[in-house]
Amino acid sequence: MTQAAENTRIIEEATAWNHGRSPDIVWANAGAAAPDLFTDTSVDTLRAQMDINYWAASYLAHATLTSWLKTTPSSASSTSSSDISAVSGSDRPRHFIVTSSTIAFVGLAGYATYAPAKAALRSLADSLRSEMGLYNGARRSKDATVAATAPDRDISVHIVLPGTILSPGLERENLTKHPVTVILEEGDPRQSEDEVAAAALRGLERGEFMVTTQMLGTLMKAGMLGGSPRARLVIDTLLSWVASVAWLFVGPDLDGKVWKYGTQYGSARQPAKAA
Repeated sequence: MTQAAENTRIIEEATAWNHGRSPDIVWANAGAAAPDLFTDTSVDTLRAQMDINYWAASYLAHATLTSWLKTTPSSASSTSSSDISAVSGSDRPRHFIVTSSTIAFVGLAGYATYAPAKAALRSLADSLRSEMGLYNGARRSKDATVAATAPDRDISVHIVLPGTILSPGLERENLTKHPVTVILEEGDPRQSEDEVAAAALRGLERGEFMVTTQMLGTLMKAGMLGGSPRARLVIDTLLSWVASVAWLFVGPDLDGKVWKYGTQYGSARQPAKAA
């Protein structure tokens, strides 16, 4: 997934297997964390973290959207009559989904190897959501020449931002995680893989652009929405006010825990103790 050509191959093979029809839903879900202190991490690992957590999704997005944008009403009409309805007879949009993390909303000591890539995915999804409006708008153009250049279906972009997931991946993370990071994560809600998947699907089925899977993530999202669309205008606005007040206390608390660890141990890997 970290090679652009491989992502193109995957989409081409999936399309061929599906009788020449592009997949309706593509979900970029590759990712892995290698948390540690930034200067204790090799440059090779920093690059690898960006490759798997950002570039893999970016390459898949590029291959997928390129494929979807090539399928215009005119190109669909050249398909055999038995396939026309399957290709162009549905108004259901195609969906490209990116998996990021709630770490995209907050910087924590020990995650400088991982968080920038996940934050970049949020920016990518925001930008692609906006950009797809260009093509979705063209489909509704009264100018037949313009409409003929549009894809045969609307394209929707979504991003899912789970928190801590109880999985083999978490077990691997904990092998390199610095004790100060463990302290900062104390009290974080944890979900099973099935719980995250079910919550993500519920949000996607509601048509949300930015999907969180637990309440803490939803509160963090509300405090960092910026120009991203609100799923629930009133509730998200109220939560953003709550989050703004909460960060007056949570931010100094997190910084204080890092400072306290530093006064006790410096950057050394001492057993994590309650702050």
